[in-house]
Amino acid sequence: MPQLDTPVRLGVQLQPQHVTYSQLRDAVARLEEMGVDILFNWDHFFPLFGEPDGAHFESWTMLAAWAEQTERVEFGALVNCNSYRNPDLQADMARTIDHISARGTGTGRFIFGTGSGWFARDYEEYGYEFGTAGSRLDDVADGLARIERRWAALNPAPTREIPVMIGGKGEQKTLRLVARHADIWHSFVAPDEVAHKLDVIARWSEKEERDTSGLIVSNELRDRSEADADALYAAGTRLFTLGFSGPEWDYDVVRSWLRWRNAQNA
Repeated sequence: MPQLDTPVRLGVQLQPQHVTYSQLRDAVARLEEMGVDILFNWDHFFPLFGEPDGAHFESWTMLAAWAEQTERVEFGALVNCNSYRNPDLQADMARTIDHISARGTGTGRFIFGTGSGWFARDYEEYGYEFGTAGSRLDDVADGLARIERRWAALNPAPTREIPVMIGGKGEQKTLRLVARHADIWHSFVAPDEVAHKLDVIARWSEKEERDTSGLIVSNELRDRSEADADALYAAGTRLFTLGFSGPEWDYDVVRSWLRWRNAQNA
């Protein structure tokens, strides 16, 4: 652990704030054409920075549109907030988007990224109970179990075992959830922290009696250098994500990271 004999992939997180939807649609098309591997958005109801009441769009309805618009890329939320939707509904939505994205291939491209939520304004203005960080993580644990049961019961079933991505680094709850459920572990930890966190996941995997030898390690590139990326790669990271702000999308940054990805995969 983790899975190392897999190609490096580049994911771009299109931040759904301060842009029109047509600008987002155009960016999705351009990034897929450029060769990006995965497209992400985020699951919030208001901008996270800039004008707090600026333009913003909802995550899941957007992902369904991406499922129909795109042909090759995988996609999902980085990450879904478990608090905002009933877990069985999340499972059904994910399965439906999975089928939409299968198109001619028969295999879907949806990645189910999930987390506990943290942005208080989302909760307050949309009427969700904020609770505590611990209670929200407990809800994720309950929710993921329900989601997996619902996927097994749905007709039709998902086209594939939908990959589960869990974000975070907390050692008592989050990394145990990674060991129990995740195919992809995403974090912002520094390169020299990765090995320790993987040791924690390995210990939890033994207790959970789950094989995590295929776990993909994911980390963020924004504000990092190629030296940082090299160090993350050496530590086992194989999925690299890049936060991407509009409306003045900087495609040159994406091109540079695509070149770096291609060099690692040569």
